[in-house]
Amino acid sequence: MLSRLLSHDLPRSRLLAAVLLALVAGLALAPFLFPGVKALSVAAKVLVFVVLVASFDLLLGYTGIVSFAHTMFFGIGAYGIAIATTRMGPTWGALAAGLGCALALSLALSLAVGLFSLRVRAIFFAMITLAVAAAFQTLASQLSAWTGGEDGLSFKVPALLSPGTEFAGEPFLGVSLDGRLLCYYLLFALAAALVLALLRIVNSPFGRVLQAIRENEFRAEAIGYRVVVYRTLSSVLSALFATVAGAMLAVWLRYNGPDTSLSFEIMVDVLLIVVIGGMGTIYGAVIGAVLFVVAQNYLQDLLRLGSEAASGLPWLAALLSPDRWLLWLGLLFVLSVYHFPTGVVGRLRDRAPRGRTAAAVPEEAR
Repeated sequence: MLSRLLSHDLPRSRLLAAVLLALVAGLALAPFLFPGVKALSVAAKVLVFVVLVASFDLLLGYTGIVSFAHTMFFGIGAYGIAIATTRMGPTWGALAAGLGCALALSLALSLAVGLFSLRVRAIFFAMITLAVAAAFQTLASQLSAWTGGEDGLSFKVPALLSPGTEFAGEPFLGVSLDGRLLCYYLLFALAAALVLALLRIVNSPFGRVLQAIRENEFRAEAIGYRVVVYRTLSSVLSALFATVAGAMLAVWLRYNGPDTSLSFEIMVDVLLIVVIGGMGTIYGAVIGAVLFVVAQNYLQDLLRLGSEAASGLPWLAALLSPDRWLLWLGLLFVLSVYHFPTGVVGRLRDRAPRGRTAAAVPEEAR
């Protein structure tokens, strides 16, 4: 049953399976294990980035396409929710309309980018997508009547998802049962469903063709596969999943602006997470997103504690200053790439005994 749910793509390593199980359980129980507004916001951001990174890995890791326009589709999803709820009110119909329009726009744009740009080679396609993403970010900033410009849009969500809605008079295990908690678990359920859907895609015959194109597109073309069609479909699917991730972020934050969902920094974060977790594996998105987002949000707190503890050594206290958190984050990234060149998932799978690895893969999935 579990093998079928995971599309016969099992972790193939006991340690990797244990890590994934711990992370999923931690995210499922995050409101109760890590109480507090910041901890819940970090967990929700992890869920959003799991979907966003996994959708990008469909392009980069499974198809071999380098695109810098992924955050454009992420922003389209967020703006779709923000604009619809601002103009139609905080209703479920507004959320559905916003998501539907965002998906339609992402479908059209991804088709256009795919059909007109995927015929060019790697670096040229990457530059085209970078230009398109930059143009879209500028457009979003200038259409202030619709997008709020640089200030963005703040909006309300349906009352059922609002923190002001209480489902019980008393907290349960120290956690208030309110609309914010319900919103988190809706994001968790949606993220789980989308990750399972991506697993199904990459392990289907369609996914096998994408991997063949990644390895040698000329050979794939020679044996009869229309490479442009498959690459375009991969681009479209990736864009649609990224759009849903953007909508998830907007619903959680109840705000969206250019820096929130269209910033190039987000694209850099996605690239880092893919490398840390491991390209060409959906499980890498889960592990990479947890490691990166947690480090990004709590590294400053850890450095502050270290700086205070080393107050007797001025040079060490200065080195551990919270203001230098980006330096330490970069150092951690360099170390992770050095020790895990194939990502965390790739390293753990390589360390698994060969016999166990082979036994973990059903015969029909080989």
